[in-house]
Amino acid sequence: MLSKLLTEHPESVGETYGEHMAAAGSFSWNLFIAALVCAVHAFLPFMFEKTGSRRVEMLYQRMVTHRDKRVGEPDGLETQVA
Repeated sequence: MLSKLLTEHPESVGETYGEHMAAAGSFSWNLFIAALVCAVHAFLPFMFEKTGSRRVEMLYQRMVTHRDKRVGEPDGLETQVA
């Protein structure tokens, strides 16, 4: 039962449990960094003027590119990615 809970979603996106953990962890780290630079930018607007938005855009492109490579997905559409 636990094994199915841990592997069902990763398999649905064409990944093993380990691959999914690495990908989701990488997204989490990058979002954390984006949040930090955006918080600094809120107080010091001359700093990190485009860093946060670039990082979010990079993550979006990575997610879409990965999603489009999956076999069997019409037009690369998926309701849940991470």
